Amino acid sequence: MHNPYDDPAVAALYDTFNPWAPCDDFYLDLVMDAPAALDVGCGTGLLLRTARAHGHTGHLVGLDPADAMLDIARSHTRDVHWTRGDLATHTWNGGFDLVTMTGHAFQELLTDTATVQALTAMRTALNPGGLIAFETRNITARAWERWTPDHPWTGTLPDGRTVTDTHDARPITPQGLVTFTSTTTDADGHEILSTVSTLRFLTTDHLDTLLAAAGLTVAERHGTWDRTPLTPASPEVITLARPA
Repeated sequence: MHNPYDDPAVAALYDTFNPWAPCDDFYLDLVMDAPAALDVGCGTGLLLRTARAHGHTGHLVGLDPADAMLDIARSHTRDVHWTRGDLATHTWNGGFDLVTMTGHAFQELLTDTATVQALTAMRTALNPGGLIAFETRNITARAWERWTPDHPWTGTLPDGRTVTDTHDARPITPQGLVTFTSTTTDADGHEILSTVSTLRFLTTDHLDTLLAAAGLTVAERHGTWDRTPLTPASPEVITLARPA
């Protein structure tokens, strides 16, 4: 399957549409407290390169399947182990005190089998007492209903150009899958690129069943990045898990 993030044009726009935010502060605190951390689906490496810039001196590994994203990560720093692949191609038996999956990358796991396999691989990569941290959008908040052309997002590229990103989402399937088209245009309305993506939305009960199947138990759960308790209206399901 074609990975849109392996397109240099998509990778070049990623940090524009995903600037540093409260979610990154949340994960940065966890990374700074972990002597060794693995970031699964690290993208352009913003989290780990920021940790290094903030004085993290331990072992940092960023794992991502897209060469174009890793090229950007390497252009910022080579003082992190940037590794191409995913949890199906790379396995670890311990070695990390923290494994993260940020940026809603968890929602790219589209089946129960893929999710349990990924969670199991994350668990086996942990040292004793280690922690897994990830987030998924709360299905009861129905975020995809706002992924429509009348909810655009505008950003500024490093060269000063203004670009606009819009989404057009299809209805959610019984399996919790939402497919949407993202279209990026310049200030004159000319299309720069268009991608199609699919994400999976899980109920919290279903998520906990998959965590248990992977040998994990919830240590903390939050609904927002300031650690507010999860409610049906919360935008996120932020999960910190440990081996059961």
